[in-house]
Amino acid sequence: MNSKKTIKVALAGAGAFGIKHLDGIKNIDGVEVVSLVSRDLEKTREVAAKYGIAHVTTDLADSLALAEVDAVILCTPTQMHASQAIACLKAGKHVQVEIPMADSLADAEAVVAAQKESGLVAMCGHTRRFNPSHQWIHKKVGAGELNLQQMDVQTYFFRRTNTNALGQARSWTDHLLWHHAAHTVDLFAYQAGSPIVQANAVQGPIHPVLGIAMDMSIQLKAANGAICTLSLSFNNDGPLGTYFRYIGDTGTYLARYDDLFNGKDEKIDVSQVDVSMNGIELQDREFFAAIREGREPNASVAQVLPCYQVLHKLEQQLN
Repeated sequence: MNSKKTIKVALAGAGAFGIKHLDGIKNIDGVEVVSLVSRDLEKTREVAAKYGIAHVTTDLADSLALAEVDAVILCTPTQMHASQAIACLKAGKHVQVEIPMADSLADAEAVVAAQKESGLVAMCGHTRRFNPSHQWIHKKVGAGELNLQQMDVQTYFFRRTNTNALGQARSWTDHLLWHHAAHTVDLFAYQAGSPIVQANAVQGPIHPVLGIAMDMSIQLKAANGAICTLSLSFNNDGPLGTYFRYIGDTGTYLARYDDLFNGKDEKIDVSQVDVSMNGIELQDREFFAAIREGREPNASVAQVLPCYQVLHKLEQQLN
């Protein structure tokens, strides 16, 4: 597209994550959110007013019908991701779908097929590829200064009731495997620079009300010999989020969101790694840059498909 033209965006899902995207987009030149879609019209109107968004609807089809909309960002419930991403592509809109791209391999493959058919930009919100802390590691590996031997990852939440990142009741059930493990499965292969060739999983008891496992343990091995141990829990009463320990041949590093420490817990300055410290903003910048430059983005739906192939194998094991 014309590099001077403003990219007009529809954003679907005005929950905790939708707001993060709206805040990130405020810092990006030449991009304007022109339509906001969410379940609750009143709440959506409130958010739209705050961010100066003119068009508000509860139906994604209304936004897709707007000729001015170039691209869509989907921050909707996991179960809707694949079908909505395909609807966007069929409507001729570029799409960024929040992680996970789908909650089944068949649906993930359908999204990739729809992207190929459309030739449009379609990427998935695998934010860890963009966080400065993980980018710093990626650059070190790319420069041949670090070879990953092992990743040790803890993804912990206290979520015995169905609430979102803001502690509000949510309309859908989250999933340790298809959502939270997706981050690390993709990141491990990306950072190791090698495909995953072995994957094992065990899970704890199924929650009687939520119908999902609240605890899970995953082991991965890459073709180059690197290994990963991932522990996930919705039962952990402590700090929320994910902590990554990278054990390499020339150093050990700990990534806590956008902060990075060495193995002795000394902080590493990652403020110069990219133009922002906000992983969501950097992810959005890549999406819009790929649209302008007519190229495949980092974390394109095709690039992240191997992650969903691994999740599918793990699900079959668990079943």
